Amino acid sequence: MKQSRRSITDLILHLHPHTVPRETLRVSLSWGLGGMAAVLVGLLFLTGILQLFVYQSSVHQAYASVLTLTREVPFGLWVRNIHHWSANLLVVAAVLHLLRVALTGAFGQGRRLNWVVGLFLLFLLLSANFTGYLLPWDQLAYWAVTICTSMLGYIPICGPWLLELFRGGSEVGGPTLANFFVLHVAFIPGSLFVLMLWHFWLVRRAGGLVQVKKDEQVPVDRVPTVPDLVVREAAFGLLLIAFVLILAIVWDAPLLEQANPGMSPNPAKAPWYFLGFQELLLHLHPVFATLVWPLMGALAFLCVPFWADSSLPTGVWFGSARGRTLAVWTSAVGAGATLALVLTDNLLLQSAAPVSNTLMTRGLLPTGLLIALLAGLYFLLVRKLKYTRAETVMAGIILTLVVLTVCTIIGVWFRGPEMHLSWP
Repeated sequence: MKQSRRSITDLILHLHPHTVPRETLRVSLSWGLGGMAAVLVGLLFLTGILQLFVYQSSVHQAYASVLTLTREVPFGLWVRNIHHWSANLLVVAAVLHLLRVALTGAFGQGRRLNWVVGLFLLFLLLSANFTGYLLPWDQLAYWAVTICTSMLGYIPICGPWLLELFRGGSEVGGPTLANFFVLHVAFIPGSLFVLMLWHFWLVRRAGGLVQVKKDEQVPVDRVPTVPDLVVREAAFGLLLIAFVLILAIVWDAPLLEQANPGMSPNPAKAPWYFLGFQELLLHLHPVFATLVWPLMGALAFLCVPFWADSSLPTGVWFGSARGRTLAVWTSAVGAGATLALVLTDNLLLQSAAPVSNTLMTRGLLPTGLLIALLAGLYFLLVRKLKYTRAETVMAGIILTLVVLTVCTIIGVWFRGPEMHLSWP
């Protein structure tokens, strides 16, 4: 027993130092979001392996095997529900974790590489959700994947090639299911495991969670990792697992009728975590909605840590009380402006002379206006209102996530037949 306990302790101390600053035990510093994401990944691995004992990855057997799992296998429906809700909660936890890192100045000196690794982890998590979405082979999955993969076709030059590569042909079918299955159960989990280990190691090398900078002459109050930190992590993990298990009892994972390529649902929507981009596709030229704007956003997020003085003071939410006020105003104005632009564009599209969807009117013009607006806001905040560069970068990150969130909410609840705006 002692040997087993010592082995567990040694494993824990591979991920954590022997002691940690007492300040980092404060729940409000990180809300345990990174640990929650790790727990959800563990649930996904476990329930995914269990489902593999029943699931058949062919268009003729996939749907029937899911029915068998949910109707005939003891606890099969519950296992599938746990997998479904863990995957969806993981997206939310990962995005909130990214936001927490930005708002507490945790991507500055010594942590820049880990920010980049974290972004790639987020990409893998979204890819895992997307590839798993098709596997039940029902109407919901088939048409959601059809829509999302169709977006690849709009990418100039290599778009058609990428579309055929992912689909394994001109349409979503057996080769697509085979491709997605291999990605979902082999390539993505393996990559995810390696990057997560690297992510944890980089956190430890940087000294653990960020904390408020203090006088170097004042000794840091440290406490042992076991049990002080481990007990808190275990409590958070068990509470999260209990929540997921109860959620999986109350709400079943969706499963519509078997996929029918000849009958498209109305409306046909992408998975909820991509509906923000589908909403952009309704307002922008396809090249800009599927390539230019997402690429601009991704490059901006990747480069942020390497911009001098772009990180907030460590360990302080929003950097200061003034930064907190800026965050609130950014969220409110960003949400209101996004909603107003969507409604205005909807009126223009329904007018007698709608704006044509050309590369200029729906691509270059709005992109130029966006760049000019962001440059103007930066000048206003830094030069006129005397905000720091870090606070301005924080406002940009918040604005980006608020815009995507509003577009996602509109896509999920306020887009009806033919993707027209309607009340839910």
